[in-house]
Amino acid sequence: MPLYEHVFLARQDVTSQQVEEMTAQYKQLLESQGGEVAKTEHWGVKPLAYRINKNRKAHYTLLNIDAPASAVAEMERQMGISEDILRFMTIKVDELEEQPSAMLQRRDRDDRDDRPRGGGRGFGGGDRDRGDRGPRRDDRPRRDDSEESN
Repeated sequence: MPLYEHVFLARQDVTSQQVEEMTAQYKQLLESQGGEVAKTEHWGVKPLAYRINKNRKAHYTLLNIDAPASAVAEMERQMGISEDILRFMTIKVDELEEQPSAMLQRRDRDDRDDRPRGGGRGFGGGDRDRGDRGPRRDDRPRRDDSEESN
């Protein structure tokens, strides 16, 4: 059977428990049609890049699926009908990853404590040496004060 990675976004005002129930419902649907869900990951509530149906955040969930295409199509059809699902995307892959996804690995990293905090302006911090930039070049023609009086 084909292998898929499927991510869906649920509305921000749905509880985590309701998201788990939705995940179980879709998992049961896939299993009833001869498929299998190898891994489920709930990534939590994350901000959206842009507003979707007046939502600024959403619950993200990943499913690694081993199921026939018809089962995945039925799951997507039901997600399209649901008002609680904002977006979903299914990608066919060659093999499913056994390790935690990149989203969970980023959350579990502890090396963030080693970074210097604060430091000033912008994103790069203020202690970075920018080197000698040389004199400022101005290519605009200069207006002479005598020309303005005419």
